[in-house]
Amino acid sequence: MKVVNLGGDPSEIYRPDVHFESGKPKDDYRNFKDSPLMERVYNTYLQMHTNQTVDFVQKKHEEYGGCRLRQMTVMEALDLLDNVVDESDPDVDFPNSYHAYQTAEGIRKAHPDKDWFHLVGLLHDMGKILALVGEPQWAVVGDTFPVGCQVQGSVVFHDSTFHDNPDVKNPLYNTKYGMYQPNCGLENVLMSWGHDEYMYKVMKYNKFTLPQEAFYMIRFHSFYPWHTGGDYMHLCNEEDLRMLPWIKEFNKFDLYTKSEDLPDPQELKPYYQGLIDKYCPGQLSW
Repeated sequence: MKVVNLGGDPSEIYRPDVHFESGKPKDDYRNFKDSPLMERVYNTYLQMHTNQTVDFVQKKHEEYGGCRLRQMTVMEALDLLDNVVDESDPDVDFPNSYHAYQTAEGIRKAHPDKDWFHLVGLLHDMGKILALVGEPQWAVVGDTFPVGCQVQGSVVFHDSTFHDNPDVKNPLYNTKYGMYQPNCGLENVLMSWGHDEYMYKVMKYNKFTLPQEAFYMIRFHSFYPWHTGGDYMHLCNEEDLRMLPWIKEFNKFDLYTKSEDLPDPQELKPYYQGLIDKYCPGQLSW
């Protein structure tokens, strides 16, 4: 990974006072109570929380870890997201490609000097192409959580969706630490399988020349029970805590830039193609 001078103290990056003109109050985002899309959202999480086990996740790491799916460019992968609508998202019902540009443009406006961060916004959900190659959405989208240990209280629908997950009844996995050691570090934790971990593997395999923060944000941006809920801190090490402000900063753009006012991809593509050419050019292994 390329080391980039980020400028400033990462602990000062997170600025909760920054908000966006999406036309929607912040409290209306992540509406898991009475969203018009709630039936679809709940069913996706029910299947996720039933089937995401240690065994399942380990098999997916083996299946996709070698990036043998196909060869294509980043922009070709982004275009594929025209065909993906995230069934776990209670906020929007439009293709994920638009969300990629919305996130990236929000970051670009707030951090004009950090072009690598703009690219993170574009890349962050690209792993959702797995939904187009036969993976069910419950194995691709949604909030992530550690498998192999006790489910914490801020996991979405935690009290009504895990009853048929076999790991919940396994004494090796149903304690606070489960299969892990205290403060082992999130890099050593097996997260529920989805687009975060897959895209992280693609970035590493293809040697994206982005800073460590970019890899970290891609890998853990859906880990809401941690970066927003405050749970699972007992598994974190010092590096995780150092990265947490960057995750929180990214999350503002990932969440609050969602809007029915859709960007024009053709207008934005030339700028982002330039960033792709700089940090992750050419045909890549996915």
